[in-house]
Amino acid sequence: MNFFSTKHILRSFIVLAAILLLSACDAVPTTVNDILPDNNAEYSGPNCDTDDTCDFQREFWGPMIANYSCENCHDSSAPASLQFLHEGDVNTAYNATKKSGLVNLTSPEVSKIIVTVQTGHKGSCDPASTCGAMEDNIIAFIKNWNNDDGGNGGGNTLVLEAPEQKDAGTSKTLPNPPDLNNFASLHQLLKTYCVTCHVSSPPVSVPQSPYFAENDAADAYAALLSNPQVINLDNPANSSLVRRLTEGHNCWDLSAADEVTDKYTCATEMRTAIEEFAGTIDLPSDVDTNWVISKALGLRDGLIASGDAPRDESGTIALYQFRAGVGNVISDTSGVTPALNLSLEGDEGSDFKWVGGWGVEFLGGHAHASPADTQKLRNRIVASGEYSIEAWVVPGNVSQGAAGNPARIISYSASEDSRNVTLGQAEYRYEFMHRSSSTNANGTPSLITDADAEDAQAVQQHVVVTYSRNNGRRIYVNGEYTGDSIDTTSLTDTLADWDDSYPLVFGSESGGSQAWQGKLRLVAIYDRAMSETQIQQNFKAGVGEKFLLLFNVSEHLFTSPPPPDRGTYVIFTVSQYDDYSYLFYKPTLVSLDPGFQPGSIVVKNLRLGLNGREPAVGQAFRNIDTTVTSNLYTNGGQVLSRLGTIIALEKGPDADEFFLTFERLGNSGPDVRVDRVCDPISDCMASSGDSPQVSDIGLRTFDEINASMAVITGVDMHAAGNESVKDTYFTIRQQLPSQEDIGGFLSAHQMAIAQLAIQYCNGLVENPSLRTTFYGNFDFNTGVAAAYGGDDSAQKQQMLDALYNNMIALPDASDNILSGVPARAELKAELFGPAGTNPNNLFDRLAVPANGTDAARTRAIAKALCTATLGSAAMLIQ
Repeated sequence: MNFFSTKHILRSFIVLAAILLLSACDAVPTTVNDILPDNNAEYSGPNCDTDDTCDFQREFWGPMIANYSCENCHDSSAPASLQFLHEGDVNTAYNATKKSGLVNLTSPEVSKIIVTVQTGHKGSCDPASTCGAMEDNIIAFIKNWNNDDGGNGGGNTLVLEAPEQKDAGTSKTLPNPPDLNNFASLHQLLKTYCVTCHVSSPPVSVPQSPYFAENDAADAYAALLSNPQVINLDNPANSSLVRRLTEGHNCWDLSAADEVTDKYTCATEMRTAIEEFAGTIDLPSDVDTNWVISKALGLRDGLIASGDAPRDESGTIALYQFRAGVGNVISDTSGVTPALNLSLEGDEGSDFKWVGGWGVEFLGGHAHASPADTQKLRNRIVASGEYSIEAWVVPGNVSQGAAGNPARIISYSASEDSRNVTLGQAEYRYEFMHRSSSTNANGTPSLITDADAEDAQAVQQHVVVTYSRNNGRRIYVNGEYTGDSIDTTSLTDTLADWDDSYPLVFGSESGGSQAWQGKLRLVAIYDRAMSETQIQQNFKAGVGEKFLLLFNVSEHLFTSPPPPDRGTYVIFTVSQYDDYSYLFYKPTLVSLDPGFQPGSIVVKNLRLGLNGREPAVGQAFRNIDTTVTSNLYTNGGQVLSRLGTIIALEKGPDADEFFLTFERLGNSGPDVRVDRVCDPISDCMASSGDSPQVSDIGLRTFDEINASMAVITGVDMHAAGNESVKDTYFTIRQQLPSQEDIGGFLSAHQMAIAQLAIQYCNGLVENPSLRTTFYGNFDFNTGVAAAYGGDDSAQKQQMLDALYNNMIALPDASDNILSGVPARAELKAELFGPAGTNPNNLFDRLAVPANGTDAARTRAIAKALCTATLGSAAMLIQ
């Protein structure tokens, strides 16, 4: 009996049982088949009438029946009226699909069937963590039907559509400071039922953050402030506390007799408590009615974007977008069956962790597929005789791996000396090991990038390796061919020796050796060699979960604003940059009206709004001053700025609400305001003023910061012994300021500056020659008391003078000390006191005997004093 005959017999019993127990459809199991079988469902009905119907049968109808159970309700024998999976007549199924509008071939992501899956229609995906993979696979089926490229993934397109319209200031935020009386009922529920795990010192089990079940209400509330996604004040049912209980997570009433009912009872009780708490919180009152303001959007209100260009996925046979965010399965969402899913091995948090904005970070663990599932790679690639592996990677460091034995990023192999193909990292180099008739079973001789080029860096990079008989192996980094070559072009070279018993592995060799540390944000495998044009297009498309947010500004441009579907918008491309922030870039004014003519629209001083207020930092667009004209406007709109900026995440991507403000937009304004100087986390906003003020000081950017620290300390990061300086710089370079605008300064910038300053000061103090040049005859080889002396000693003054003269009071080219720099006495008060002036000075806190008093402690204190000075505004501001 073949597979599908067996399947239909089993299905008959399932449907019969469902009818006896409940009613048809409502209890039919509709679970995701994580390992997708062949697309070709058994079919004996009429032939497909048209070419498009045949494409529908091959690319959509067949995969849907083979992989999911929707036909239990949507076949001719089931009660549902929409028979889009009619198993007796594919032409009937095709006509039902087309007439119902179930599928949007132009924009598959907004198809009715996708929305239906997202709402959990009759258990279409169970558990809920598999919904993302099901959505991706169905989207791929639709694209394959539309593109009909032989079962390979196709390209992506995007059509702009008006979002739901809502006003700013409709999103609640946890108040700080709180009214703990209002929090009392919810706190009682949390500390009663969650105390086993979610406290810093649980009675049993291991502490699990966040600690929202602490007995002290203020401590519990502080945990919620730090993790605002735990409760959703605007939609309590979407709180992670409620959703986790709905999934059966440690429900306190759970019993074997009626666990489904019980888990919903727990979730309902939690939702009710959150609703009552949310009812005590007012909407924000910070949205000034005088502001020129757009409509508001959440991140999920945006259209799924593809970056500056759509990805070209033609030839894709496996695709990993790392969308799940939870669990231990990395799903293949190419839609090319069978699905080649991987299982994450180890403990989440210590061996691997999911990262915001789509991705997985490998901390020593790995992910692997079964050899049986991996056979589709061998079969398709050997048949085509060429292939590509594309990856967006963030190496954790540039010291892992060695030439000839790299740390394994992506490996299709069995052991350290047997493989089909491996992409690895050898310190600053990428290595491409590939088995063919001209190499051995270990894929050597390998292709490796030039050591002097240092192509591999500890930053986000787009890496592609390709192989074809015409060009041999090639490596591309950030869209550019590295120029490295090893293969002699040979039309007789074959891949016939590839072994179909090997598994696909991410993050290590098969078995766990040669582990790679870093993040994978996208992996795609192709059964053809990507062209340079395709590689560059995918590099420009970017990576991760990106949205186009369309902020409606029509009311400021028209006396009688048009309906939303013909409105005018300022569009931002937005992504969750990491677990703590959002990236906004390339604001563009565009109309959904094809006949729109802007005339002359002034756009001036744009600011981002978040949850009813303007964030104090990250306002990189506040100096925009441009005019949208008919001469410059195109069907794609007119770009207002090509800058990008980062703003802090507050309540999480499912709850944060964004809006825009302008000092002038078209006929509205002017609303001229002056930025206040304030703490980055305070609730301060721009205030009214007579004229905009632009700062006359700015920031050093990343390379300028590094160069300044190198010159000040004399430490050469390329010299032997200073590898930690170099590694740290390339690790945190993306976290350093990239713009001179002081308004864009973030707390994350200061953290990166401090890390780099620590390494430079370590290099300075641990090098006898450099420290003598810098500090003179200060004795670093004796204990703390002897080295620094007591009270206002000469030794402390010597240390102070060295730091001040070499780091702060630096003369310009004309030997003039810059005005406005801190005075020597001010630096002394911060570093050494005396206690009467500054009892909290750095030295007194570091020189506590319990911390140690030997020569090693002497040098450690010197490094801390150096770091505090080197990483200060005196170095950063210019």
